[in-house]
Amino acid sequence: MSSTLLEVTRGSHEEVERLERLIVKEFQNEPASSKDRLYQSHRVRFMIDHIVSNTDKLVEIYEDKDNARKDEIAALGGQTATGTNVFSAFYDRLKEIREYHRRHPSARVVDAGEEYEQMFKEDPVLDFSGEEGFGRYLDLHEFYNRYVNSKFGEPMEYTAYVEVFSQLHKIPRKRKMTRQYREYITELLEYLIFFLERTEPLQDLDRIFSKVVAEFEEQWENGEVEGWKNEGRENGHVSQDNIIDLDYYSTVEELMEVGPEKLKEALAALGLKTGGTVLQRAERLFLTKSTPLEKLDKKHFAKPPRGLEQNGNGNVQFQKQDVKELALVEAKIKKLSELLEEIIIRTKENAVKKQGMTWEELQQEQEEEDVQGDTESDEEDQPIYNPLKLPLGWDGKPIPYWLYKLHGLGQEFKCEICGNHSYWGRRAFERHFKEWRHQHGMRCLGIPNTKNFNEITSIQDAKNLWEKIQQRQGLNKWRPDLEEEYEDQEGNIYNKKTFTDLQRQGLI
Repeated sequence: MSSTLLEVTRGSHEEVERLERLIVKEFQNEPASSKDRLYQSHRVRFMIDHIVSNTDKLVEIYEDKDNARKDEIAALGGQTATGTNVFSAFYDRLKEIREYHRRHPSARVVDAGEEYEQMFKEDPVLDFSGEEGFGRYLDLHEFYNRYVNSKFGEPMEYTAYVEVFSQLHKIPRKRKMTRQYREYITELLEYLIFFLERTEPLQDLDRIFSKVVAEFEEQWENGEVEGWKNEGRENGHVSQDNIIDLDYYSTVEELMEVGPEKLKEALAALGLKTGGTVLQRAERLFLTKSTPLEKLDKKHFAKPPRGLEQNGNGNVQFQKQDVKELALVEAKIKKLSELLEEIIIRTKENAVKKQGMTWEELQQEQEEEDVQGDTESDEEDQPIYNPLKLPLGWDGKPIPYWLYKLHGLGQEFKCEICGNHSYWGRRAFERHFKEWRHQHGMRCLGIPNTKNFNEITSIQDAKNLWEKIQQRQGLNKWRPDLEEEYEDQEGNIYNKKTFTDLQRQGLI
């Protein structure tokens, strides 16, 4: 409501200030270990995200595109300029504020030591694999296997791969122009971003990548990108080194003396077909002396491969967008590798150490880590403090409040097909369509549980959709009695129904 706009503004400012005090208070506590420091960074990051969201809301209110704030401020002065209705307007306003806080109790002024502060003190759930060692090492085994088993990679040890995985500029350019390589570097970039977000949540990746993109664009225009020299400088045009000056040749026979390879390179540079004999190549190239490329028949042009497109005149032009995207992904991977340089060195040292350890030593090291984990979890025997009544996680502790809100676990979904069973959170609701309860309900209705019935929870809706599908399939349904053909010994053709009738009568 517009009548509570100023109250929303006040509450948002108050929440931003409260979060700033909590961040200061958080940084005043020196973490005892790297694990505690990581938890602290994630808690601060969570509070910063809340500040940003509240600030965006305040900016939208202050822009006042619908003049709602301006009208509300004007209403505070009463209805007339004489001030006769000032008190009535004041009490009406007071009544609206009380009604607003009655309906939104969370908007009231709370003490910093209450549940609000406790919500941000919960340790976040961090998903690290066993090989990552809680953010101390990189887990590149999957990418290593893909690298050594691909056409663009080379066989090497895992320790050597950890050292060179970011040096993508050393891979020959011809090996990179494949879908396999594109998927490899894209997923590698996603993993490095995900790892950095988990280990250094206070890093501003958007600002880092904006600088990388700015530097990349400048180097690309100058043709100075490492591993892609002169790609941007050509700007998508054909190289002049491969073009033959036809003014020096008056006949096709003279042009044939250039040789098949030179003719092939010249035709490819112009986007024309490169096959055929030397005479055919020379004739095709000699056509361009008197006829512009735009007016040539389309049959002379080669089919555009990946990364090429054909314009309306039939002329093939090389588009550098795909190549440029590959180069940009490589630049981002290189930047992230520089940020994770210490972790990469630590990962290599850890891999080398494990290679020199026996099985007994590996088991002993694992037992020591388990003992350290047991000593750190002495607090599990104490009563669980859960004032917000949050669901318990896999470790028996309440999940963080931000995770509770993120997955929408306070939102209830009911499914009539499952016997009005309740599902909490959108993720659980979407997953239940493949679970046994929903499948059993669909079997009881005599309806196949296909993708067509996803998001349908009403029994009547499911029946109506199934009837429509059956009617639609009935038009193209296979009818074996009339459409299946049989042949007798004399070569006569009958449908299945006629053939069986004649066979029963002994006529066939």
